[in-house]
This record gives sequence, C-alpha cells and structure tokens, in this order.
Amino acid sequence: MADVKLAAETRTEFGKGAARRIRRDSKVPAVVYGHGAEPVHITLPGHELQLALRTPNVLITLDIEGKTQLAIPKAVQRDAIKGFLEHVDLLVVTRGEKVNVEVYVHTEGELAPGAYLLEHVLSTLNVEAEATHIPESVTVSIAGLEAGDSILAKDIPLPEGTTLVTDEDAVVLQVLAAQAEEAPAEGEAEATEA
Repeated sequence: MADVKLAAETRTEFGKGAARRIRRDSKVPAVVYGHGAEPVHITLPGHELQLALRTPNVLITLDIEGKTQLAIPKAVQRDAIKGFLEHVDLLVVTRGEKVNVEVYVHTEGELAPGAYLLEHVLSTLNVEAEATHIPESVTVSIAGLEAGDSILAKDIPLPEGTTLVTDEDAVVLQVLAAQAEEAPAEGEAEATEA
C-alpha cells in the first residue's frame, strides 16, 4: 500500500470563484472529515495529488500547517472533459482502525480452450481492512474455466487481515460460450439483394 505525504493549507474562501482561483494556482480544493470532528477545508498541490490518486486506496499523510493527519480518498471529482481534479473529499483514519473500501479484482491465467468469454459481473469488491494495510487489488485465477463456470466473492482469496463486506454469494466472474452469428438462409439472402 502506498503512503504519500502532502503539504496542505487551510482555506477560508468558499464558492465557485474561490475554487477557480485555487485551481488556477495548480492546487485542488479539498475537505477532510471524520471521527466526529468539524470538517477542515484545505487546498492541496494539484500535481502531487494527481500522482497520489493513481494508486487505489492510497493512504495520505496530510501536513496541515504543522499538524499531521492520516486520510484516505473518499470522493474524487474530476472535470468530465479535461479530466483535471476539481475537488477531493478525504476521510480521516487512524492507525489500527478498520475501514470499508473497494478493491479491484484482477484475473490471471487462461480460460479453457474454446470460444469462451469472461464476463466481469463485479469489477470491485467491498472489503474491510486496517487503514494502513489496505490492499490495492485482489487476484483470482481463471485458468481452465469453461462456459457455465463462475467465481463467487467468497471464492476470491483475500490478504491476511482483510474481510469481505460484499455478499459472499455474489457472482464476480462468469464464463459464457461465445455465440456465433447465424448466416441468413438462401431465400433470405436473395430477398435482401433484390
């Protein structure tokens, strides 16, 4: 799990105009909340935050004017067209605390020989893990699976200290037989040409 340290500044201006000025200075407006404390409105360095958010469930150590705070991203708002960060919500966590997060499901191996398709019914699993040991992803083998086979959430191996929150009987992956397109009958082919 990645641990990133970012310097943050508290902010007192709010609204669209203030947010635009913050973004124009290559910074991102953010809010830190949790543990029953009042939300703290901050600005974060845009480029460093963008790099940190490339890692799923990154643990961020915030230096808010000399005081350190651990947080994980809870909501990230991006511009729909240009993709730059518009706003980030960060959830305060402490070492040893359990948090619910989503982790991506990756596959390894090859399906059995034949015309099969792998359908990702769920691309992520909800899990509970210690805040400083959140897995980036989980991996499951699909080697030798055939049409009709499926992998349930309970079948996916989780790292030690991580528990499944998603319904254990939820289908995560299933294998389907590829369907060939039917060729038109002779009479139909002639009718369409005419």
